[in-house]
Amino acid sequence: MTQDRKQAALDYHSQPAPGKIAVVPTKPCETQQELSLAYTPGVAEPVREIAKDPEAAYRYTNKGNLVAVVSDGSAILGLGNRGALASKPVLEGKAVLFKRFANIDVFDIEIEAPDRDSFINTVANIAPTFGGINLEDIAAPECFLIEEMLRARLDIPVFHDDQHATAVIVCAGLLNALELQGKSLPEARIVLQGAGAAGLATMKLLVELGAKRELMVLLDRQGVVHPGRPDLNIYKRRYAQVTDKRTLSDSMQDADAFIGVSAPNMVLPEMVASMAPKPVVFALANPDPEIRPELAKSVRTDLIMATGRSDYPNQVNNVLVFPYVFRGALDVHASSISRPMLVGAVRALAALAHEPVPAEVLRAYGLDQLEYGPDYIIPKPLDSRLMKIVPPAVARAAVDSGVARAGYPPHYPSP
Repeated sequence: MTQDRKQAALDYHSQPAPGKIAVVPTKPCETQQELSLAYTPGVAEPVREIAKDPEAAYRYTNKGNLVAVVSDGSAILGLGNRGALASKPVLEGKAVLFKRFANIDVFDIEIEAPDRDSFINTVANIAPTFGGINLEDIAAPECFLIEEMLRARLDIPVFHDDQHATAVIVCAGLLNALELQGKSLPEARIVLQGAGAAGLATMKLLVELGAKRELMVLLDRQGVVHPGRPDLNIYKRRYAQVTDKRTLSDSMQDADAFIGVSAPNMVLPEMVASMAPKPVVFALANPDPEIRPELAKSVRTDLIMATGRSDYPNQVNNVLVFPYVFRGALDVHASSISRPMLVGAVRALAALAHEPVPAEVLRAYGLDQLEYGPDYIIPKPLDSRLMKIVPPAVARAAVDSGVARAGYPPHYPSP
């Protein structure tokens, strides 16, 4: 980042007031009567109702529109372990995105915990305040166990964005890319580089959607994840594939799709050249992808390409997922986020890219035309239709999968 952009970022976060979020009241408190309703004695009435029926908290408090974004700062963006306090700008930024895209309120919670169990206990103890928990920037493999244990203990959605939001948008884009290339997910040979939170969650969701595990190869820094490796943790071992392939170069030969959630410049042009006809490459390392689109396309003109960057077509962006998954979950008072809810989000996002793009979206991105095709397989983040399409799909899946405690919202479109 240039010195000017660095200073602009620091100024943005410090002026005119420090930080990016604030708490504002939603009810008037200008008169003695309003004051008595806001606090004592009026506040006693909803207290009594909630004590009798905990579900009443959704009626009398903001629990149903409040998410905790929680981190220990162990994996902050691409900056690594910088500590809990250093994660606060990221968590405040996440709060801005929740509010901007799905009108969800957020408290950012940075936890300085001496160990994993202390972190889990802290989150569990504060959970009654919230309608959902968004885990953020927690290093793998600890993040897997933290999410599993919190999901087991809590009766509200617990969602690790780095895992599941990434998986949802990758899967939505891949379904469309394969379709455009005349291929299907169950028949696709898929290579996935990166066996951290995002990679393993993507593998799991791809299998849920119909990908064949025997046609998939997972790689980490040491190469192909296979059963003969003694260094695999339990999460990687689930996806260990019996194969004679050992390197990324081996694995890319005749592959239909490559998904990278790893590190810059991992993929060489000759690897892309060795892929099957009409390949798909998702190079999602940020800010520098595993291979730049112009380099990949110099050896394969039949390629469909996506990155995590906004300056190339087909940006794979988590903001297309987490606000809307939580919106749908909160609106039906979901007790968890089920696999069908994630699948519902995948299908809704993939379908939206097929629809004609409204003029307002074209204006927002300075475009004259945009239509479903190799350079548009994923909706744009500023598409207002996301709010109308993704949360209802998630809510319907929550009702159908038995995790909703409220019915399908009447203000949603008929399913």
